Amino acid sequence: MADGGEHSPVWARTKRRSGGNALVGIIVTFLALFGVLTAVLGVKEQSLAEGGAMMDGWITKGVDTVRGVLPGGAESAAAADVADAAAGTAGPAAVAGAAAASDGMKKE
Repeated sequence: MADGGEHSPVWARTKRRSGGNALVGIIVTFLALFGVLTAVLGVKEQSLAEGGAMMDGWITKGVDTVRGVLPGGAESAAAADVADAAAGTAGPAAVAGAAAASDGMKKE
């Protein structure tokens, strides 16, 4: 036999499969799990919108937890509180200034 191929039986040959990109496999698996979770919650809540709202709540809770754990999370939350307080006190002054500027432009 001069076929130049392997001479062993088919079941004894090593399988040569080119492996796909592992990252693509992980992403596809993650998306499939996400789709199954969406379908299950849609059936359970009898609405895909309500199931999605439930998943949004889980994601928001996780993000808030991570923000609280990260270094600087407490400081940024405190800075946001200070900024809100400053905006509350500056609000009436800013409205008065805008009204005065508006009146000034109307006179011209």
